[in-house]
Amino acid sequence: MDLTGIGTALVGISSKVIDKIFPDPVEAAKAKAQLAQMQQNGELKELETRMSAIIAEANSSDPWTSRARPSFLYVVYVIILAAIPMGFLHAVRPDMAMNVATGFKLWLDAIPSDMWMLFGAGYLGYTGARSYDKRKTIK
Repeated sequence: MDLTGIGTALVGISSKVIDKIFPDPVEAAKAKAQLAQMQQNGELKELETRMSAIIAEANSSDPWTSRARPSFLYVVYVIILAAIPMGFLHAVRPDMAMNVATGFKLWLDAIPSDMWMLFGAGYLGYTGARSYDKRKTIK
């Protein structure tokens, strides 16, 4: 899908959302007019560029590129979802739940602070470089 296709799709989806949000036809027409004005002003161009970058990453044949962001999010989701059984465990065996939480904290604390700083710098560097690339391609 090229940028024009993405822009057209965004406008189409946005129009449908506007129809659902604004039951009054007059207000819906105003919102659609603002959307059209944004498109004419080129304000949707940046969103189109972002969407194309996300689509390009997802369609990349390089498994590291296409899976890196989702894999990181899956790890975070697993950690968050682990709170559910931990809540039940705490209700049944509070001492065991505390031991698990303490062990997890000790495990995370065992990672040297330099590694956390390296991870943070790498992640910030990646997002900064991507932002720079996006701005460069918009102009």
